[in-house]
Amino acid sequence: MKIALVHDYLTQKGGAERVFELLCKRYPEADVFTSLYDPEQTIDLGERIVKTTFLQNIPRAAKYFRLMAPFYFPAFRALDLQEYDLIISSSTSFAKAVRKNRDARHICFCHNVTRFLWDTETYLREYGDYRYFAPLIEQVFQVMRKVDLACAQEPDLYIANSSIVARRIQNTYGKKAIVINYPIDTSKFVFSDTKEDFYLASARMISYKRLDIIVEAFNWLGWRLLISGNGPEKERLKSKALGNIEFLGHVTDTQRTQLFSKANSVIVAALEDYGLVPVEANASGTPVIAFGAGGVLDTQIPGKTGVFFKRQTPESLQAALLEGREIYWDYENIRNHAVANFSEEAFFNKVEQVIEQACTVNTLFN
Repeated sequence: MKIALVHDYLTQKGGAERVFELLCKRYPEADVFTSLYDPEQTIDLGERIVKTTFLQNIPRAAKYFRLMAPFYFPAFRALDLQEYDLIISSSTSFAKAVRKNRDARHICFCHNVTRFLWDTETYLREYGDYRYFAPLIEQVFQVMRKVDLACAQEPDLYIANSSIVARRIQNTYGKKAIVINYPIDTSKFVFSDTKEDFYLASARMISYKRLDIIVEAFNWLGWRLLISGNGPEKERLKSKALGNIEFLGHVTDTQRTQLFSKANSVIVAALEDYGLVPVEANASGTPVIAFGAGGVLDTQIPGKTGVFFKRQTPESLQAALLEGREIYWDYENIRNHAVANFSEEAFFNKVEQVIEQACTVNTLFN
């Protein structure tokens, strides 16, 4: 069976890219396709040949990849994948648009519906200048929504990372999705039952991550908080933070691993579609303090692996932090929960059952 692996763009290193990295390792003989590739800024594919689209030839396109939005659909439509028996796409936006031959199967790991098209205000509000161009952007997006909806019919089967994403796929694209919670490489995370007196937030600094809530809560509590990551919100957040909050910027994978294993708890304030960070924290034996909606409802057990707060407000987060201080955490059980449910082995056992059925039984596609 000849397999093609396709990802939206390999220009950053987020949760979707980490999942794609696992797929690449699992299928070492598969050919890899993407629209734009910057090996210095994304996952390590070693000597793997990565085939790109015509967008790769545009100067600085990989750096300003978001500005290429109107061109991704035609770029993926132009890829020639006719020789492949199985196409596995990894997509939050565009890769699902690839074409296949009549007898092939296309399985899409859909991390979300195309968020900037279907939840425009939430996605773009961190870009302050966007509202000045909103009328023009909306005209372009109206066309792109129609294209997105048409391209969403290409995959034969969708795999969603969480229940909330499965519902969005059904509601937006009219396609059913199988829910398989995405894995992490548990071997990359170091277990520690000795925690230090600091809390950790690890996220790209964009508005929907709601790091502003975390900063304000810790300003009030005075507890030590470390924040790793970069993004357009960084300077604004730093201007609001008091001396107990430290901004680490980009950290290496080794540093990140140590931070996760030693943190008192990892804080997640965003409404995440799935969210690998809470699972990664658990794999380190570390509990999570998280906004109780979205993907964490699939991955966390309140009082056992984490604490939920009900509203995206500093006050609600403060209450959850204080509650977490009173819980005796069994760090080993937290780690075991992550390994049993979110390891690569558990994930691929489910995935390969689905692929086997998908390639032999037509009922999955109805």
